[in-house]
Amino acid sequence: MGREWKRLARAIESTRTARNLTQVALAQKAGVSESTIQNLESGAERTRVPASLHKVERALGWKAGSGERVLDGGDPEIEEESAAAPSDLPLRIVQELQDGPLLDTKVLDLSPLGSHARMIVVVKGDPDATPEQIRNDLLAWAKAQRHLENLTVDDETDETTN
Repeated sequence: MGREWKRLARAIESTRTARNLTQVALAQKAGVSESTIQNLESGAERTRVPASLHKVERALGWKAGSGERVLDGGDPEIEEESAAAPSDLPLRIVQELQDGPLLDTKVLDLSPLGSHARMIVVVKGDPDATPEQIRNDLLAWAKAQRHLENLTVDDETDETTN
């Protein structure tokens, strides 16, 4: 029995569009070229499975080996959602959490502002960032973090002077 390359092409395209990803966005997320995605979605017959398929599987949220299962007539297995991206978050936030390296996180207590809530900040970097760009991003985050932390102090001071 031959491998079903057209079936794999349809499965990749279907999952990509269901996740609101363009070919370019999927390529970036997988760390492959756009032409790699185009080639996989073309359904062209091949003699062997390209190594890039494993990267595309991960970017689509498929379990390892799902591409080969599809080639053999099966269905892809979907990874269970991670704790970092609960299903009750908007899709835009889930996608942002999946893209790029994690640079830092911060939980800010809002009780000084009269709230029982917390603000959760997740700082993600560009997947293709150089070490210098990451350093600059972290410096920018440190500056923004100081501003956020000072909001509670500034607001308390404003209330006592009014």
